[in-house]
Amino acid sequence: MSIRCTVESAFFIAWSFLEKTGELGPPDASADIILDAIEAQLRTGERRALMLANRAIDAYRQANRRSAAREARLG
Repeated sequence: MSIRCTVESAFFIAWSFLEKTGELGPPDASADIILDAIEAQLRTGERRALMLANRAIDAYRQANRRSAAREARLG
């Protein structure tokens, strides 16, 4: 499978999961977080689409937790 297909597959898995669970936020920001997480993993050599997707989901959730904590502190 080509890198492009792997990225597309991982992105689709992560996006669909987050959408189904109701966790998906604004499309542009959500896509950026997911793609950044996938890209970072590709740089380390990871090529398994499911692993890329699962870690992207974790990264997305962490980003949302940090954002929520920041908003709570600021009022």
